[in-house]
Amino acid sequence: MEQKTSDDKILEQLNTVLGTRHKNQSKIHLQRKVKKDAKIESQNTEKPQNDDTMQNSDILTPRVVKRPDKSPKVKITFLGGVGEIGKNMTAIEYGDEMIVVDCGMSFPDDDLPGIDVVTPDITYLIQNKNKLKAFVITHGHEDHIGSIPFVLSDVNVPIYASRLTLGLIENKLKEYPKLKYKLVAVRPRQVLKIGNFAIEFIHVNHSIAGSLALAITTPCGTIVHSGDFKIDFEPVTGETTDLTRLAEIGKRGVNLLLCESTNVCRPGYSMSESKVGRVMDSIFEKHPNNRLIIATFASNIQRMQQILDLAEKYKRKVAFSGRSMLNVSEVASKLGELKYNKDNIIDIDKISKYEDKEILIMATGSQGESMSALSRMASGDFKGIELGENDCIILSSSPIPGNEKSVYGLINTLFKKGADVIYDELADVHASGHACQEEIKIMHKLIKPKNFVPIHGEYRHLKQHKELAIAMGCDPKNIILPDLGMQIEMSKTSIRTCGYVQAGMRLVDGSGLGDLTSAVLKDRKQLSEEGVCVAVVNLSSESGQLQSDPFVITRGVVYNDEADDFNQDARSHLSQLLKGYDLKDMDQTELKNVVRRSISSFVFKRTKRRPLILTVVLMS
Repeated sequence: MEQKTSDDKILEQLNTVLGTRHKNQSKIHLQRKVKKDAKIESQNTEKPQNDDTMQNSDILTPRVVKRPDKSPKVKITFLGGVGEIGKNMTAIEYGDEMIVVDCGMSFPDDDLPGIDVVTPDITYLIQNKNKLKAFVITHGHEDHIGSIPFVLSDVNVPIYASRLTLGLIENKLKEYPKLKYKLVAVRPRQVLKIGNFAIEFIHVNHSIAGSLALAITTPCGTIVHSGDFKIDFEPVTGETTDLTRLAEIGKRGVNLLLCESTNVCRPGYSMSESKVGRVMDSIFEKHPNNRLIIATFASNIQRMQQILDLAEKYKRKVAFSGRSMLNVSEVASKLGELKYNKDNIIDIDKISKYEDKEILIMATGSQGESMSALSRMASGDFKGIELGENDCIILSSSPIPGNEKSVYGLINTLFKKGADVIYDELADVHASGHACQEEIKIMHKLIKPKNFVPIHGEYRHLKQHKELAIAMGCDPKNIILPDLGMQIEMSKTSIRTCGYVQAGMRLVDGSGLGDLTSAVLKDRKQLSEEGVCVAVVNLSSESGQLQSDPFVITRGVVYNDEADDFNQDARSHLSQLLKGYDLKDMDQTELKNVVRRSISSFVFKRTKRRPLILTVVLMS
């Protein structure tokens, strides 16, 4: 028997409604598509009053909507770097294949005591580890590579990046000898085929060499990921952002642009790195007899190159100070990215053999980090270096959002030491590596994307970038403001949000990993804000009675001049409390809970604080 089509079924329903006269009626041409559920609207299915006069033209055909497109789509998941600065990570998948762009970290805020590093929550990657094919890294800054050692233990796949970026990653991975890894170098304009993805690497300017944008061709169209970029028409290396190739890709057609937003609130163009070199030259010239100390980002190899060239020009020996400064200079030198006369480099311990005018110290600490080389010099904790009036200190950086207090505190300390301090508000000693508004407009103009998602920035940056894109002619309906964990589906014609996955932070504490729900972190916050109170009860193992008066000690609860009286009152309170209990048959856990509740109540009534309460029961 011939199988009925959907049209046959609908005609059968119509004939039933219209009466038996029309059972053998020939098929009627349907003027409209069939509805999704193939149900006829009630007004179209009422039985006619006069079957004899009913004509074919009077038959009402049902309305239907187009069935949803179930063809495979590209899915983009934002695991970091949106609504925040740092820990950049974006997963792109098609079918059973996934690549991840960048694997960054961020530094902890003040409300994360004792935490060393913050990394993205990679639960989604672990759940889909069978799909994951590669990490593709845009450049070698910590907010793009810093999480790699903590991620590879869970999802170990090849890592693709430029030579310098891989050198920095490999140097980092040396600290984790048990990790196995595969690093693959790529170059600008190379096309890498990974399953259904064809990834082209495009040279861009940034504050570190080897920076790349990505053009990712998928079955649903091309995605351009800008990475971190600027358009520097006077680059130190002589190579500007590859605008020609970006224009060619834009002309070919781009379905989605993912573009960084860090400096979208700044009008105009970013300053050229070459101008920093010229300003530095004038500072060297104006301070011929001073000892020069320059603090900058260790990863800014182009700036390091300019400073090393100036040191040689003005006949100064260079001493590197700070672990990252030493590591990066060594890696960059081996790869040929940093070129200098090795005879001009001395160990930091040997600077006392030279006059101040013969010395240049390149140090870490431009962000006021407490354990950095410059901060230790400022506090007098750096062996062999005592800062004074003959020191000229240059902070060749600008404060990262959130670091302002630390940076300006460091500057104040340096001034109090008598040093001459030069920083970005006083001279052009720093150039941002991120595109300002006009450069971002150029990127949009060249790429001409159908759809747009701003990335790499706090929400205010993403919102401002959306407005800029609209001003550039992008349809607001084709723009999505991403959030952590958000997933976007991209078809050949459109993009849409399709849900959320688990995302957020993993906290690195020494060699351990945790999350915001960790009891350890909660205890640390309580200790830092409320202090600690320890109560010790000594019982006889035979009689169960107190062997001695309870002992109470506090730290961070009351001031020193009040501590003795307070602790004595707490002991008396505890002694009085325990007299009302039969301690012989009392369970130790129950006794600890009684003591904890009572001491907590006593401390709160006296101080309005809720310190961490520790109770100890000794049996003797």
